[in-house]
Amino acid sequence: MVADPPKGNPKGSAAAESTENGGVALVPIEDPGASRGGCCSSRDQVRRCLRANLLVLLTVVAVVAGVALGLGLSQAGGAAALGPARLTAFAFPGEVLLRLLRMIILPLVVCSLVGGAASLDPSALGRLGAWALLFFLVTTLLASALGVGLALALQPGAALANINSLGGVTDAVEEAPSKEVLDSFLDLVRNIFPSNLVSAAFRSYATFYEIRQFNGTQVKVPLGNEVEGMNILGLVVFAIVFGVALRKLGPEGELLIRFFNSFNDATMVLVSWIMWYAPVGILFLVAGKIVEMENVEMLFASLGKYILCCLLGHAIHGLLVLPLIYFLFTRKNPYRFLWGIMTALATAFGTSSSSATLPLMMKCVEERNGVSKQISRFILPIGATVNMDGAALFQCVAAVFIAQLNQRPLDFVKIITILVTATASSVGAAGIPAGGVLTLAIILEAVSLPVHDISLILAVDWLVDRSCTILNVEGDAFGAGLLQHYVDRTESQSSVPELIQVKSETPLAPLPSPTEEGNPLLKHYPGPGGDADTCEKESVM
Repeated sequence: MVADPPKGNPKGSAAAESTENGGVALVPIEDPGASRGGCCSSRDQVRRCLRANLLVLLTVVAVVAGVALGLGLSQAGGAAALGPARLTAFAFPGEVLLRLLRMIILPLVVCSLVGGAASLDPSALGRLGAWALLFFLVTTLLASALGVGLALALQPGAALANINSLGGVTDAVEEAPSKEVLDSFLDLVRNIFPSNLVSAAFRSYATFYEIRQFNGTQVKVPLGNEVEGMNILGLVVFAIVFGVALRKLGPEGELLIRFFNSFNDATMVLVSWIMWYAPVGILFLVAGKIVEMENVEMLFASLGKYILCCLLGHAIHGLLVLPLIYFLFTRKNPYRFLWGIMTALATAFGTSSSSATLPLMMKCVEERNGVSKQISRFILPIGATVNMDGAALFQCVAAVFIAQLNQRPLDFVKIITILVTATASSVGAAGIPAGGVLTLAIILEAVSLPVHDISLILAVDWLVDRSCTILNVEGDAFGAGLLQHYVDRTESQSSVPELIQVKSETPLAPLPSPTEEGNPLLKHYPGPGGDADTCEKESVM
């Protein structure tokens, strides 16, 4: 039978030629456009690349433009020339972005963690959680050690030993009694178990002090109170436990699991819309913060060595240490992974908030770096709460800086105390702007350093805190990538899926292995023909 020859001759198709035995052979035809040097194809590739990375490029351009605009307005008179009303109006687009991101945090964290914990096998949940906490602990310790080492090597506080303060905030810091280390950790435990879930959405517990007279002496009496600020740690713990409880319910809990998964998917759609407004908001956030500073040149001249020490430490940890850890375990290019989260990193620089960056980070690691939803929506909210590499490094540099400023020697025991306290206190640091400064007092109290010198740190915190936030969210993303590699490797070795979707999302494919050797959550039932097995998830644990 002779095949019909092709009717047309489209570009790239093959022409029909008769052979000696009466058959038809297909002969490829050269593309006429290929002979023109491939200019069109290269242009198309550039256009596709720009289209794929348009949001990243717009965000980076917005950061650069914001810095240039802010410096230009500062040279023209800054906040004094604009006035309070115009300055508020100038920063309004950035405020809108912050409000949009904060609006998304609560439903995103709760729904993603409930759905993620419910879709994970309990044994996998324990292993993934343990590996994640181990990774976060090790990287935070490395960041703390790097911060102490750089501060001891560069001596940022030696040149300012005779300067007491830049003025403006010292009195405000001295008025409030410093917080005890024990009370700080007790507050951390209290916030893990909130007394009211509704109030935890906008309030957290904090200890304050009142000076009272007892037997003629002044005594600092600790008192507890609810303060403004989302108790993200308590919500994270509750959401994980609630997701595990829904998994234990079996079929009765699957309807509620479906609700949380659908709610989370709808939230991610909102995030994708907010991402396109992010460049505009970031531009005005960065420019507005620079305009607010009265004398940028004086700050850089006086505290330039301290700023350099912090930024250099963040650059080494973010561009060398974390990528090296990722490469050693995955053998993949870590800088390609970094490019995939560039939008989230630029947003972290603009917002200076790990929690506000969380929605965009989830979107980036899932769509651009191939991290599954179960991993990203379970690990990233935990990382935004407990992983604070940038804050730990900055706190160690600041503690050594203040010690050098006051000409206090640091022995080995005090250095170890700074490392351990910075690692532990960074867990409780709020994922909000200047959250690390709030816990710096704990470290200073632990090594008997004056707390009032925090005023120097506050003077340049607007810049250092942005670098801290970039490093914090970068560590969260690399942790999610490493856990994804661990899950993929475990699945390939055992040929049994480590993560199980709920039955309503995707049907499970038949497993070739017997039931007792496979996943205990899967049962085999005879198929319609009686000879083929079908696989169904057993909901009751």
